[in-house]
Amino acid sequence: MPKHLKLQNSESVVFSAAAQIYSAYISAGKVVEGSEDQWMSRSIKEAIKIAVATDDAIISDDEMENTPY
Repeated sequence: MPKHLKLQNSESVVFSAAAQIYSAYISAGKVVEGSEDQWMSRSIKEAIKIAVATDDAIISDDEMENTPY
């Protein structure tokens, strides 16, 4: 049954990173038949870890409160 996804912007960014990580594992020959779910899960966790580290390291304009210059 096809599903319709409505990803939020941050979810789309993590999805893109996870897809790139997963494809790198495939290209490196690490993903063998039957292990796809484990590698996909690992890729998602790694993408989230990168996203959290990035969020911790950067203060965006939207996160700034009324701080004087």
